[in-house]
Amino acid sequence: MNSQHGRFIWYELLSTDTAGARKFYGNVLGWSARDASTADFAYSVLIARGAPVCGLMDLPAEGQRMGARPRWVGYVAVEDTDAAADLVKHRGGAIYVPPTDSNIGRISIVADPQTATLAMVQGLKLAEARPRDADEVGCVGWHELFATDSGTALAFYADVFGWQDVPSEPGPVASYRLFSAGGDTIGGMFNKLPRVPVPFWVYYFNVADLDRAMASVKAGGGQVVHGPMGLPGGFSIARCVDPQGAMFALRGPRGEGATGEATPELSFSAAWGGFASQGRVVVAPKKPKSLPKSPARPKR
Repeated sequence: MNSQHGRFIWYELLSTDTAGARKFYGNVLGWSARDASTADFAYSVLIARGAPVCGLMDLPAEGQRMGARPRWVGYVAVEDTDAAADLVKHRGGAIYVPPTDSNIGRISIVADPQTATLAMVQGLKLAEARPRDADEVGCVGWHELFATDSGTALAFYADVFGWQDVPSEPGPVASYRLFSAGGDTIGGMFNKLPRVPVPFWVYYFNVADLDRAMASVKAGGGQVVHGPMGLPGGFSIARCVDPQGAMFALRGPRGEGATGEATPELSFSAAWGGFASQGRVVVAPKKPKSLPKSPARPKR
């Protein structure tokens, strides 16, 4: 069996300003870019520490006409994209882009039964896109699903990708479930607030200094919509929006002497455009004591 089966192995940013995105993420995450375009298709590969970590492409015009917004998409490795797509449909999911041979491999973009979107890839062509350590700077270190029902969501992904529930101590969010692929814990999922229109995935990029990365987000025209928030193990997180409106998150240690932590309580406004496809996220202040349609991916 392919040891990568069921693991997130590639990521793509669909943007309305690819040149601006290259500059923004280069400053925030230290990435360099390599042109990987074909005669008919513009595509850039973004590189961290000498190896590709993700791709960058224009948000298709058809998707924009349908109301799609810039976003990150994660690709899960599968042994057979066609068989996996059939399983997604059989388990109640939807197929947005049917199995298609592309510049990165045989892909399909799908939605789970709760409408959160992600992608699958068979035979990733970027051979140098090696597996990365979960804490490696510049790479994705965590995957998080804002679900309607985290229990049924995990059951779906277990059937399709073989993900497993990871037992953990009860935390502040009762619905939070850790999941693993190939024996490694790679993310979590929990129930979104009812007022959030649709479920969605968020990808956390590792940084060496969270405060410095947050400053770069703001300097580059992005927003830090929540954070920093401390977690066990010395890490803190911040959820962000890039200048074109794509949501992403940062994960790493605070800078020396850094102070201030955001409340872990989040409230989502009725119009939550900045942080997801149609609205924005607002941090709920502490009280005194007494996360659309998926964009079509063009053939290439």
